[in-house]
Amino acid sequence: MPATSSARSLWSRLEPLLPLVSKPIQYVGGELNATPKDWDAATVRWALMYPDAYEVGLPNQGVAILYEVLNEQDWALAERTYAVFPDMERVMREHDIPQFTVDGHRPVGDFDLLGISFSTELGYTNMLTALDLAGIPLHSADRTDAHPVVIAGGHAAFNPEPIADFVDAAVLGDGEEVVLAISALVREWKDQGRPGGRDELLMRLAASGGVYVPRFYDVEHLPDGRIQRVVPNRSGVPWRVAKHTLMDLDAWPYPKKPLVPLAETVHERFSVEIFRGCTRGCRFCQAGMITRPVRERSITTIGDMVDNGIKKSGFEEVGLLSLSSADHSEIAAVAKGLGDRYEGTDVSLSLPSTRVDAFNITLANEFSRNGRRSGLTFAPEGGSERMRKVINKMVTEEDLIRTVAAAYSQGWRQVKLYFMCGLPTETDEDVLQIADLAKRVIATGREVSGRGDIRCTVSIGGFVPKPHTPFQWAGQLDHQSTDVRLAKLRDALRCDKRYGRAIGFRYHDGKPGIIEGLLSRGDRRVGRVIEQVWRDGGRFDGWSEHFSYDRWVAAADQALAGEPVDLDWFTTRQRDYAEVLPWDHLDAGLDRDWLWEDWQDALDPDGREVEDCRWTPCYDCGVCPQMNTEIQVGPTGKQLLPLSVV
Repeated sequence: MPATSSARSLWSRLEPLLPLVSKPIQYVGGELNATPKDWDAATVRWALMYPDAYEVGLPNQGVAILYEVLNEQDWALAERTYAVFPDMERVMREHDIPQFTVDGHRPVGDFDLLGISFSTELGYTNMLTALDLAGIPLHSADRTDAHPVVIAGGHAAFNPEPIADFVDAAVLGDGEEVVLAISALVREWKDQGRPGGRDELLMRLAASGGVYVPRFYDVEHLPDGRIQRVVPNRSGVPWRVAKHTLMDLDAWPYPKKPLVPLAETVHERFSVEIFRGCTRGCRFCQAGMITRPVRERSITTIGDMVDNGIKKSGFEEVGLLSLSSADHSEIAAVAKGLGDRYEGTDVSLSLPSTRVDAFNITLANEFSRNGRRSGLTFAPEGGSERMRKVINKMVTEEDLIRTVAAAYSQGWRQVKLYFMCGLPTETDEDVLQIADLAKRVIATGREVSGRGDIRCTVSIGGFVPKPHTPFQWAGQLDHQSTDVRLAKLRDALRCDKRYGRAIGFRYHDGKPGIIEGLLSRGDRRVGRVIEQVWRDGGRFDGWSEHFSYDRWVAAADQALAGEPVDLDWFTTRQRDYAEVLPWDHLDAGLDRDWLWEDWQDALDPDGREVEDCRWTPCYDCGVCPQMNTEIQVGPTGKQLLPLSVV
């Protein structure tokens, strides 16, 4: 681990090179509310990375929250780093400039820990670029005490096996408390004189029970390629590593000092997370499954966070975030209270995530009081009612039509509908019903509004089976079949001239989803594929202009040659109950038998549905007793004060 007394700034070398690259502002740093700290005054130093461009990474709340939590400790320091674009990578290699932070422009290799937050698996190649630029060996086995400890987090870390060779450790779940626990453990180890070096530190992390260290586990395979078992290879290491769940969100009202970007970013707003978790039980949704149970912030804390964030940042738009924001038990009171407070000001409020069956016009009008009325987005997900039963999305066609009719009648002109293609048991007819539904939406809008300028955008995403969901056993639809279905849907939307021009159609082909499927359900053998893609020039695979399906296919053929597995084996193959899944030794709290039973319910021809356990008896998913947690929902009966206009 680095022992430098004072990490050097690279700014004097970096600044003259910035005119040579696109968007140089993203490498400058110095944002409002950034927290520069004295290097020598800190005992534990973190470099926090979001493995994508600055414009995507800066708004990420996970990194922003950990950045604040760590920097509030007088003995800790955290700086941020992001993926550099290919033109910047070339300049850095030509001039021998390592991966740097944007806060102090210090070399990432000088920090004690490098924490990387993965929202998507398609950021894995960007991690390898950063490690290589930082002078950190790609493989954890090759690192010495002179290198930072590389720790993965975020939703994609719930199956870190494809990157097990590249990271030293992984953390599952909420990061606020565990990042402080890790920091305290590192501080204690350093104060003791670093006994046992890097291996001892990793052992202490693993023995804590809350950090997964892949090198301390051996993976054994059956002759047909399936996993036989995953077993600890030394004493003191737990057989299963559990996720972290933060209870009492009111005690952690972050971000308190939101970062204000210097460059344009994908989200130009201040965001307040109004609750975590979701128990709607959508079978495809990893985020809803792995973040259980539901934990609400109180109305008063939400109001305080909004007020503080606007004052500290100057943002004029506030987004109230969660997996389904309108499901907050006091959302009506939150909306009215904030609407009263900011009526007549430049502040606008938005509810980015709204379910069809949770939306109402009163709520929508509260969020558009100041005249800013954006388009409404709803996610039926399945095109037919049969498919919505399969995925446990309990929204009927009549629910959707009633909702859009109310919106169009109240002055909205644009509605966006999000669906998925390639869901388990899906047929061409299920997908073609999306066209029928979209046409009915337009017809309804014209009828209730009396206008002809009604618009509806149909957006299609490819379904990717994810770990820790009931669909983790499902076979993924191949990209050729996905593309054929989408072409049929496109033709069905365009063929009727009465509606064709009023319906927008947005979709991606099926190829990126196949690679995401490889990375999301892969095991350690997939690490060779990732490394081969990176060595062949793979960067920014989440960006369509940089993604190359052919490169991934060629890398898989090369890296998996001689193995009884291939790309299709990891993606389009359906698993059975007895198969050991790569992430079975990582505990998201969900009972495996419960997930399997829910998968069988999805396959039932009658389409068995599961209610939201917030309002029903427990369905025994296992999270609350296993994680020693409980659902935390209101109403609290409190008011959002002050109610007068600020």
